[in-house]
Amino acid sequence: MRESLKIFKALCDETRLKIVEFLLSGEKCVCEIVPFTKRTQSTVSIQLAKLESLGIVESRREGKSVYYKVSNPNVKKILKIIKS
Repeated sequence: MRESLKIFKALCDETRLKIVEFLLSGEKCVCEIVPFTKRTQSTVSIQLAKLESLGIVESRREGKSVYYKVSNPNVKKILKIIKS
């Protein structure tokens, strides 16, 4: 129950939901996420940090770039159900 609550709280924010939906198609660099969300880099970084702390996304660094992907399979299932 706690995990579900964390997921729903995280996804109730429009920016975080946009980010997660964008990441469903695969791993993305922050440089791709910022223009997609039409938010500043600092806003996106704050939201990504929140999603990562909740275990919804995970990151990896490659040189100066940071890449994110959805790491929680339950989030993928929830969003697929909502979209269908």
